Amino acid sequence: MGFFLETLFGGLMAGMLYSLIALGFVLIYKASGVFNFAQGAMVLFAALAMARFAEWIPKWLGFDNLVVANLLAFVVAMALMVVLAWLIERLCLSRLVNQEGITLLMATLGISYFLDGLGQTLFGNDIYSINVGMPKDPAMILEGTFEGGLLISKEDLVAALISAALVLALALFFQKTATGRALRAVADDHQAAQSIGIPLNRIWVIVWSVAGFAALVAGIIWGSKLGVQFSLSLVALKALPVVILGGLTSVPGAILGGLIIGVGEKLSEIYLGSFFGGGIEIWFAYVLALGFLLVRPQGLFGEKIIDRV
Repeated sequence: MGFFLETLFGGLMAGMLYSLIALGFVLIYKASGVFNFAQGAMVLFAALAMARFAEWIPKWLGFDNLVVANLLAFVVAMALMVVLAWLIERLCLSRLVNQEGITLLMATLGISYFLDGLGQTLFGNDIYSINVGMPKDPAMILEGTFEGGLLISKEDLVAALISAALVLALALFFQKTATGRALRAVADDHQAAQSIGIPLNRIWVIVWSVAGFAALVAGIIWGSKLGVQFSLSLVALKALPVVILGGLTSVPGAILGGLIIGVGEKLSEIYLGSFFGGGIEIWFAYVLALGFLLVRPQGLFGEKIIDRV
């Protein structure tokens, strides 16, 4: 029982990180009606910016305080993501208003490759580390309940709590603020939103900035765990099954989908890995997403769209 709970907790903590990345996909889709294939590149770009600025700023300013360096690096990296959001809106999205969804989709693919190249140009292509003081040692809990207790990762626990807090804050932002309602209106119909005075360009800058913030936090967490390398953008691909499972338009769906994927892949690797020769954790999420596409294409909480002709 103890080993099962350890695996379950590990899956839940990993699932919150997947939910955080998936939230970036949901944010962009809810504001523009297009699936943002650039989200993985945004996570990588933000993590590279954080790692390199945390290294450069102490040299530029002549001090050696890790906390201050990380704080300044976070501020500079976030400012860079906001500038990036403004440039994406100004140079790309503003010229594609009311275009077909496939046009916007291809635009996000182009943005993804551009960010990959820009990241290498600005920050290099080595493996970098991010040290934000997250605890690395495991902890033993519930020793009085289970024999030997349960072993959990402090780093995963802190990362899951940070992710949960951010996901909750963004969900409240979407549901309770005027800007959040304007974002939903823009996603429903660009022209109708403009006709009632919603500034489309400002809304898109805001949503890409918020998605950039989510990408920065996710990049810091994953970079602290795995190191900042260009395979980091592939981690974001794990969020694709999450949004398929939860629904492209649902923030709660992104949360629940992430938890299901996280727990499912951990438990399947442990309890089914011997039957499939291992490696099931790599493909479990995609097989589960494929099954949902066949049975419920809109996901658990997605909106079922009916076109009347």
